[in-house]
Amino acid sequence: MTKQELIKSFYDNHKEMSDYVNSLTDEQFVYSHNGKWTAGQQFSHVYLTLLPFPKILPSKEFIEQKFGKIDRPIWDYETVLKNYFKTSLKAPQQFLPEQINTEQKATITDDLQKILLTIQQLLDQYTDEELDTLVLPHPLLGKMTIREMFYLMTYHATHHLGQTEKNLEQLKR
Repeated sequence: MTKQELIKSFYDNHKEMSDYVNSLTDEQFVYSHNGKWTAGQQFSHVYLTLLPFPKILPSKEFIEQKFGKIDRPIWDYETVLKNYFKTSLKAPQQFLPEQINTEQKATITDDLQKILLTIQQLLDQYTDEELDTLVLPHPLLGKMTIREMFYLMTYHATHHLGQTEKNLEQLKR
């Protein structure tokens, strides 16, 4: 996937989730079946996982000094997902959403839109070589190249959209 395809896919998948969540009724937004996260919590979780990127991506030098460069073969999209599915799939504490009410929907939507645009602009400043060599730590997968990290983040929005849709199927019954 080229850099521009990755950035577009990352943005589009998050926008799709945002549009879906914003199309929900208040009842759907706060519905939970068997203790599963509500649509609002899924939405908040996706947003929370993006918060570190605008802080770290502006400084390529810091990333290289703090985390170094990749010292293994680069993973393609499928390999990233295969390795991710081998983990516990449990979100670390800082990414766990609180209860989210309907009044928070607009704020999360606005904040998500801003962070997506910021991340797009920051990623655009990276060369393909930098995306494939500079690493960031992932709480479950360890050191990943920036490209690998954004393969995962691109999938992440789609995964939580699917989780939201699955939870809401129970409401229709």
